[in-house]
Amino acid sequence: MKPTLQVRLSQRLALTPQLQQSIRLLQLSTLELQQEVGQMLDQNPFLEAEEEEAGGFESPLERPAADRAGEADEAVDGSDGEAGLAEMRGEDFGGAEREDWSNGTEGDDFDGIRETPSAASGEDGPDADERQAGSVRLADHLRAQLVGMRLADDERAALEVLIESLDADGYLADPIDEIAERLAEMTGARDAEARAALLDRLRCALAWLQSLDPPGVGARNLGECLCLQLRAQPAGPARQLALRIAEQHLELLARRDLRRIGALTGASDELLRQAQAMVVACEPKPGRPFADTEGQAVVPDVIVRQTRRGLAVTLNPEILPRLRINDAYARALRGRRGSEGHAGLSARLQEARWFMKNVQQRFDTILRVSKAIVERQKAFFAHGAIAMKPLVLREIAEELGLHESTISRVTTAKYMATPQGTFELKYFFGSSLATEAGGNASSTAVRALIRQLVAAEDARKPLSDHLLSQLLEEQGIQVARRTVAKYREALRIAPAAQRRAV
Repeated sequence: MKPTLQVRLSQRLALTPQLQQSIRLLQLSTLELQQEVGQMLDQNPFLEAEEEEAGGFESPLERPAADRAGEADEAVDGSDGEAGLAEMRGEDFGGAEREDWSNGTEGDDFDGIRETPSAASGEDGPDADERQAGSVRLADHLRAQLVGMRLADDERAALEVLIESLDADGYLADPIDEIAERLAEMTGARDAEARAALLDRLRCALAWLQSLDPPGVGARNLGECLCLQLRAQPAGPARQLALRIAEQHLELLARRDLRRIGALTGASDELLRQAQAMVVACEPKPGRPFADTEGQAVVPDVIVRQTRRGLAVTLNPEILPRLRINDAYARALRGRRGSEGHAGLSARLQEARWFMKNVQQRFDTILRVSKAIVERQKAFFAHGAIAMKPLVLREIAEELGLHESTISRVTTAKYMATPQGTFELKYFFGSSLATEAGGNASSTAVRALIRQLVAAEDARKPLSDHLLSQLLEEQGIQVARRTVAKYREALRIAPAAQRRAV
């Protein structure tokens, strides 16, 4: 075979490091972006954070002409920026996709987070320091009660060990035997007699712990937690039956099978109702009032306000990174053109500029997508979830000239604060259900309607999935029973049998 030379002309889109960074930043949540910005500030000396009074991002047009000229000399191939725009406009990069969106809305069963922040209402709430000062940890609350207790040093030490072994819900995380075994290894108690004495001391300390406030703390399971709280109630037949239910028949109570409980206990319906009320009034998680809710708050990326001119969509200024190029380092680098190490430092300067550009492009894309969502879902902001319209990723992608994968990244872990509450952007997308009038209804609106029907039902005759399907059909929405069951489970609504009251 004779070797020959052939010339081929082809086009391909290279996934450059700058484009990879742009895609990665777009799919990060607010917290992850803050961590990324902090890491870049630590690694790149040319990038620095602006002061609070300074504006947001530094625009290339705001820099002196000499700086712009230097940037042009040190810039990398401009095709990277064109590649980034090409990805936004419709090029899919397969491996960069986080999820497989079969119908454009895998978030169909996502429930919005109904937490309205002060930023959405315009009211000034307590700052983070005040909220943190007002919260008390469960361990500190328990230690404060030890001050008035006359305990020996070894008893107090055993009680401290158990307090440290509690989980966030106030339960004893590990069996007391395992705690005793670990403590024996730490203290060097190797003989059986010393280990037995240590175990007895821990059991005595557990009794002390379970007598502290809040009631139920130190329990090893749900049944014991409920029993500890019930024993603090006034004595009577109802409390005795409630204790028996908590010890032996919790599964039947969870299924609302009161007839079976009545047959096993021989109690009357009235006594069963009283015992059920006592059990339900107990706190299944004693540590919940002391949980750190500050770290669980959702910080919105976009804020929607109702104004005289309509709905105003803006980025949350509290999450916008304020970045700029260090002018002193940039001028020093321009003065050392051609020196040793100049190429490496120039690459770091260009890296900082690319990072700023990609972060700004991220927020610009989030704002564009949010405005398109608000425009499509105006009825929701006026009437709530029941007025939500069907919407899939493809519609927003076609309107903005972006790819569906880009919309997928933008709507994941990004939140919007609205007059109706705070929701993930993915919440506004829902599949379409047919109606008798020939139109379409959003699955989100159907779920809201199911919630309303269940809230208004007779507790003695709860609506089954079949009856809910019939009621929806009477309102012109064709939904199968299986679909109703799917939406009910997504709303965390129990089946009809478990919602039935005695």
